[in-house]
Amino acid sequence: MRGRLLESKETAEVFLTAWPSRRGKASEQAEEVFSTVRTSLASCGARLFQERIFATEAALPDVLAARLRICADLDDGVPPVLLVVPENPTGPVAGVQLHAVRSAAPLQIVKSDGKPRGRSVTMGDSCFVAISGLVAPGAGGADEQAHAMFTQAAATLKALGGSMHSVARTWLWLGDILGWYDDLNRVRNRFFKSVGLIETDPNKACMPASTGIGVYPAFGAACAMDLVAVVGKGGKVEYFREAGNQRSPYHYGSAFSRASRAGSPAGDTVYVSGTAAIDAEGRTSPIGDAKGQISVTIENVRAAFRDLGCRDAEVVQAIAYSNTPEVQAIFHKEFADLGWPCISVIADICRDDLLFELEAAACPGAKSI
Repeated sequence: MRGRLLESKETAEVFLTAWPSRRGKASEQAEEVFSTVRTSLASCGARLFQERIFATEAALPDVLAARLRICADLDDGVPPVLLVVPENPTGPVAGVQLHAVRSAAPLQIVKSDGKPRGRSVTMGDSCFVAISGLVAPGAGGADEQAHAMFTQAAATLKALGGSMHSVARTWLWLGDILGWYDDLNRVRNRFFKSVGLIETDPNKACMPASTGIGVYPAFGAACAMDLVAVVGKGGKVEYFREAGNQRSPYHYGSAFSRASRAGSPAGDTVYVSGTAAIDAEGRTSPIGDAKGQISVTIENVRAAFRDLGCRDAEVVQAIAYSNTPEVQAIFHKEFADLGWPCISVIADICRDDLLFELEAAACPGAKSI
């Protein structure tokens, strides 16, 4: 497990990334992971704020049973996001990624369509919000589900006094991404235009940072969304359409910013979007070279962080997506010294020729725990 801590006078944010240390049954791996998580959260006095679990579909019942047994006193009714991935080299449980908060202000449960889907915490005259696992499996096909998912997000934020303009970052978990990513982009572009995130001049767009990746949400939905937002008159979100070595992805049809910066409970968080080996013209480069793509991708992420004043030591969370076990093995062998708190999973990327994708978040002033 790797942890990071960001503290202010009144608040602390704890970021935990935990994965099994050895192969084993799902129940054994989940026991190890959640025991470690429980001990760390107790020592920091922090409460869960956003939580993701990556595991095989068959492992999820054992994982949830272990979580309930070990972390029952931390469970406030907001479910973790359950994400289905192929088996990792270490076994059926790939890992858990957590964001927790210690604050004098109580954490409030956020509901969407009457169901607990997130939490919020007030910081002076602004409110930091994390909403997770928005799905609409009953809306129809994948396109209809995606539109309903975005509409649900907007309605939930409106009830909190915000809007889609309050969103700093989204995660789009897209089953069968290669089969409908172009359609997803059309749905997202239309929706963002309808709510004013995209104007006639794309250089004035207020698009959140984002990841769209071929990871299946549990229980059969075509897609799911997580987001973080800052609402209230004191809310601060900055969007960086271009960052580091890469131009705006809107030039090739994807409505997101390369990075964003938002005020979070204990300071600021910089979110770098899902990033791959894409050159300034929007082309995949180098083609067919896994080690080369991984190296370029990591440098692209680091370049974005450098632009926004963040150091490697301040990276608090990351997820590495490899499109095959062979690519994942190269990442683990050749880049083992990356040093970031990073979950590694196997997932389809948005193009056939992209072999690897990486996302990360950093908090200036964060320290290892």
